[in-house]
Amino acid sequence: MRISYNWLKQFIKLDWKSEETAALLTDLGLEVEGVDKFESLKGGLEGVVVGHVLTCIQHPNADRLRITTVDIGEGTPVQIVCGAPNVAVGQKVPVATIGTTLYDKEGNPFQIKKGKIRGEESHGMICAEDELGLGEGHDGIMVLKDDLKPGTPASKVFSIETDEVFEIGLTPNRADAMSHWGVARDLRAGLTQKNVNTELLTPSVSNFRIDKRTLKMDVKVEDSKLAPRYCGVTISGITVKPSPAWLQNRLKAIGLTPKNNVVDVTNYVLHELGQPLHAFDAAKIKGNKVIVKTLPAGTKFTTLDDVERTLHEEDLMICDENGPMCIAGVFGGKNSGVTETTATIFLESAYFNPVSIRKTAKRHTLSTDASFRFERGIDPTITEYALKRAALLIQETAGGEITSDLTDIYPKKIEDHSVLLNFANVTRTIGQELPKETIKKILVSLDIKISTMSDAGLGLVIPAYRVDVTREIDVIEEILRVYGYNNINFTTKLNASISNSSRTEDYKLQNIIAEQLASLGFNEMMANSLTTPEYIKLSESLKEEFNVMMLNPLSNDLAAMRQSLLFSALEAVSFNINRKRADLKLFEFGKTYHKMPGGYDENKHLTLTVTGSRLPESWTYAQKPSDFFMFKGFVNLVLGRLGITKMEAQPVASDVFSEGVALVSGNEVLVEFGSIKKNIRKHFDIKQEVFFADFNWGNIIRIVSSKIRYTEISKFPEVRRDLALLVDMAVTFDSIYTTARQAEKSLLKDISLFDVYEGKNLPEGKKSYAISFTLQDSAKTLTDEQIDKIMGKIRQNLEKETGAQLR
Repeated sequence: MRISYNWLKQFIKLDWKSEETAALLTDLGLEVEGVDKFESLKGGLEGVVVGHVLTCIQHPNADRLRITTVDIGEGTPVQIVCGAPNVAVGQKVPVATIGTTLYDKEGNPFQIKKGKIRGEESHGMICAEDELGLGEGHDGIMVLKDDLKPGTPASKVFSIETDEVFEIGLTPNRADAMSHWGVARDLRAGLTQKNVNTELLTPSVSNFRIDKRTLKMDVKVEDSKLAPRYCGVTISGITVKPSPAWLQNRLKAIGLTPKNNVVDVTNYVLHELGQPLHAFDAAKIKGNKVIVKTLPAGTKFTTLDDVERTLHEEDLMICDENGPMCIAGVFGGKNSGVTETTATIFLESAYFNPVSIRKTAKRHTLSTDASFRFERGIDPTITEYALKRAALLIQETAGGEITSDLTDIYPKKIEDHSVLLNFANVTRTIGQELPKETIKKILVSLDIKISTMSDAGLGLVIPAYRVDVTREIDVIEEILRVYGYNNINFTTKLNASISNSSRTEDYKLQNIIAEQLASLGFNEMMANSLTTPEYIKLSESLKEEFNVMMLNPLSNDLAAMRQSLLFSALEAVSFNINRKRADLKLFEFGKTYHKMPGGYDENKHLTLTVTGSRLPESWTYAQKPSDFFMFKGFVNLVLGRLGITKMEAQPVASDVFSEGVALVSGNEVLVEFGSIKKNIRKHFDIKQEVFFADFNWGNIIRIVSSKIRYTEISKFPEVRRDLALLVDMAVTFDSIYTTARQAEKSLLKDISLFDVYEGKNLPEGKKSYAISFTLQDSAKTLTDEQIDKIMGKIRQNLEKETGAQLR
């Protein structure tokens, strides 16, 4: 939100520097993120002065140029070569002196330098109005009033306005501060706390009067819950034209583009008082009737941006007897707006239900200055006052007369609300006792009335416009922010307690695994839990009836809670590949959401995503792409780090993997992983292979033991024996591993496959496995006889169970 300092000073007289005011506003919770300089004319005509033409002669080397001497108030006249046909002796003219920066029509700067034109020196430039940005004329130089003194800055002659504009990061709860008046109220409270007494000045509407009663509008509000207050008045005989300079400058300072005097006034009052208004062309209101109501679902309506929209049955509309004219509080209609030919208007000021406006704005993906304020809650007490203020400004800038009584439909007044404040609660919450008189002073400065008073606390009446102050704790927050967080003393005593927490707490395990994955070169990603419901079409395991849909989605792409973390990962992979980062290792801790028949289901997951090359490109080694077995190693490392070693591998029944494996412990699926199918990758425009693992974090948490298990390192040596086995192509290492383990359970410590050979010199349908077996006894040194006996038993079992033969 942009706040003009000059505009702010119309409400509160203050001679502080902008830096001081910005610091105070930030302390009050209206964080000033920056202060920008505004000039009604770019450059502010700095370096341009009034000059007096003393002499003017023909240039000896150019028919269209003249050599002048000009007094610019520095004592010695300067020589300037000028090409304007109307330059003459005795004129007062604007002169851009050496070093002055001017701007062309596109806003590009150019600097005035000393130079020679056709052999004659020129020390500046006598300017036309378009060269200064003061108009479009370029037929000749500007001729100023004769009574101006040479050397007078042109900024004073042309009343160039400069301003400083605060960029305030307004939090959503501070609806009361969405205007210059609202910021001025807060600023007054802050100044009062600093013992700077100042009065809050409000624009007077005492001159508002009804000139005639010749154009009455019949106003009917059909749903007072959606439109609790509605005001309107007609103004006739206006002339729609550009706004005066002061009004345009106010709007330009805060980033608005002036349109015409009527629209500009409504925007001005919106940002001045925080009350949105809307002006209708009264001649276009059929039957002189204004009806505030909802319309049947499916009704078509064309808005000001020339877009035809389909209305919802809950959209509140401003209608005439023929149909809709405006989406109430959100956006005007194409066929009822003010144009250059408008002579009469119906001016609307209203308080609409915030929830209704927010739903309508989100439903039609419209966000306007008016809806921004209505949906957060404006002040219902100034509806009529703001209407009078706008009507007077329209008369001032566009002429015209008030030609109807002021309509104010307000069947049920929105009352201020009461809160009880306990002094003991204030002290306990703040951590410091504040003087009672200080508390009262702060509350009064915030327009909070004290209705009752006792030694224990206060009975308070909160203004209706403070929609964010409804509880005692809210009042305490108001006291604290005005008193100043920086003024609260810090205690020198630190109290802490020691808690006995479980080793397997979720966040601890997450940190352990995150650190491990980071050490392996993984980057952690965090994706939005909101996604498009269309992703369920990519997998048969995801069901449309399981989607958890948003009631008021920000967009169609963020309309559902995700049922799987896979698509978030593929979005991240696609995003990075498109930015030349094709080698990726990503992990994410996140949740999935399902709407089940028995209620909502929320599950936590850990996902790993790997794609591209194993290692960064380098001359020291050949590039190798990531493969399934490398990825399986990452999966096993995660489970091993958590102490999960007893698990069974099963084929995964998933339509997202071209090759997939599930690791199961008992009846619990710990993880499913594999290579993503090509058709799914194609949807995200990913051509390279992607490996994905989905850990069911809930199942993992349940089976991880909280006890630390350890084994003493044996004093006795290990013995390694290698076997070269000839096996059928269908035999897997897993079957050999299992058979060998069954042959010797206590002394066989490790089994490792270190070579696989297929091809030449082997019988057809056979392959060779080179396997190492590590034996160890923790109590004594193994003898050759024991070792031979164990290896013989292993060979026999392998021959019997797998058909393996020694090579």
